[in-house]
Parts: sequence; C-alpha cells; structure tokens
Amino acid sequence: MATYAVGDLQGCLGPLQRLLVKCGFDQSCDRLWFVGDLVNRGPDSLAVLRFVKSLGDRATVVLGNHDLHLLTVAAGFVKAHRGDTLQEILAAPDRDTLLEWLRRRSLLHHELGITMVHAGLLPNWTLQQAQSLAREVEAMLRGDDYLQFLAHMYGNMPNQWHADLTGWDRLRLITNAFTRLRICTAAGVMEFSHKGELADIPRGFAPWYQVPGRLSAGETIVCGHWSALGLKLESNLLALDTGCLWGRCLSAVRLEDRALFQVSCDEFKRR
Repeated sequence: MATYAVGDLQGCLGPLQRLLVKCGFDQSCDRLWFVGDLVNRGPDSLAVLRFVKSLGDRATVVLGNHDLHLLTVAAGFVKAHRGDTLQEILAAPDRDTLLEWLRRRSLLHHELGITMVHAGLLPNWTLQQAQSLAREVEAMLRGDDYLQFLAHMYGNMPNQWHADLTGWDRLRLITNAFTRLRICTAAGVMEFSHKGELADIPRGFAPWYQVPGRLSAGETIVCGHWSALGLKLESNLLALDTGCLWGRCLSAVRLEDRALFQVSCDEFKRR
C-alpha cells in the first residue's frame, strides 16, 4: 500500500488521470491525499469532484479556499468571480450530494506523522492547537448552522490570532489561516494580497514556514495553495502546488519514501 499526496487540481482532471497512471496508483490498496482546491478555474471541476468522491476512503481531502468558495457561491452569499468554472457543478443533478460531501471534508489531516493543510499554519500554533482549532470550523461546516458560517466567512479581518477571539471573527481567522495563508509576520499577522514569488514579499513578512520560532517547525507539513512558490521539498515541508492550472505541472509525492511524480500540464499554457 502506498500513499500519494497530490497538489492543487482546480478542476484539471486530465493531468490527474495521467499522474495516477505514472504513479502506478492501485485503487484497491493505495491512498490519495489531496491538498485542497479540487475545483474552480480548470475545465473539469464537476468531473474532478465526482471522481474524488467516488474513491471513498481511498481519498483524504482537506478544504482549500476555492472549495469553500464553491460552497459559498452555491449558498447564494457571493456571486461567482470572473474566471470561475463552477456553473457545471451548480447545475448538476447530483449537486446537493456533492456539496454535502464537500462540506464534510477536513481543514487539517494528521496521519503517518505528517500533517496536511491547504495553505499553512500560523507560527504561534502548535500542531495540537491547530488540530483543535480546525475541529471548531469543521464542526460548524458539518452542522445544521453551516449556512450562517458561510454567510460570515469572507473577509481579511481579524488578521492576527488571539486566544480570546470569539464568534465569527474567530472562525473566520482560523479558516483564513488554513486556506489562504502564504506570508505573515513573526507575530503571526497575515497578509493576503501577496501571491507572487519569494523575492517580492513585502518587508516585515516571511513565508509562513520560514518564520523563526514557528511552534510547528518540528512537524512535517504537506500543503498547496501557493503556485508561485512551486515545488518545495524539505525535511519538514512538502509544498505541492506546481501550477497545473497555469500550464506547468501536477505533482504528487509518495509519502512512504518521498518519491516525486510529475506530469506536464501543457494543455493549460494558454491560460
């Protein structure tokens, strides 16, 4: 049995199918970890969602910002953005089943001594604290009042963790950290506008995984979300968003031995 962690798909089914062939993925015994952003902007979001759901317990998924965006658009709280490719899901006969399955995915998964999140962890969170905070949002998403959460989810503030945060502010900050974080200060102040490369990070900020004194630095983190960062394989970090949607490649790492598998996504170079 092998476990493969797969980078951001964003509705790109063809590259995923080629990647699974290259990995030699055996659905009868192997497992797939998906770092989030299953959907949106690519051409096959509906097919990707159906396929990953069909894998049952062979697939472990953490939610990304685009997955949450789908849920919020479907609930009618925000309009689709220009460039979104969610309409096929919203019009599908199995729409409700798919959305129900999606909102029951996790924000954080820990297994095999490895932690998977979509974006990152704040520097002043231990793994145990992050697990507890993730469960707060997961419980809300899976509960009867999930629409109220979605109605209050969007926004950049507050942008710094405080243990005394309560209500929607608390849940919004936790969600933003897990699904949108790229850079922050040493004190954990998040900045969301920067999506570019390391050389262009604003003064006073650093990639979340490089902040000195990060309390989760002893953990191995698998993540995606930052396509401009690209592939980053370190002893305690597997960053797997390699820009499939932008015509670069789709990546997977076999967690048991860190073997890397990649396929080209040339069909999306026009984007």
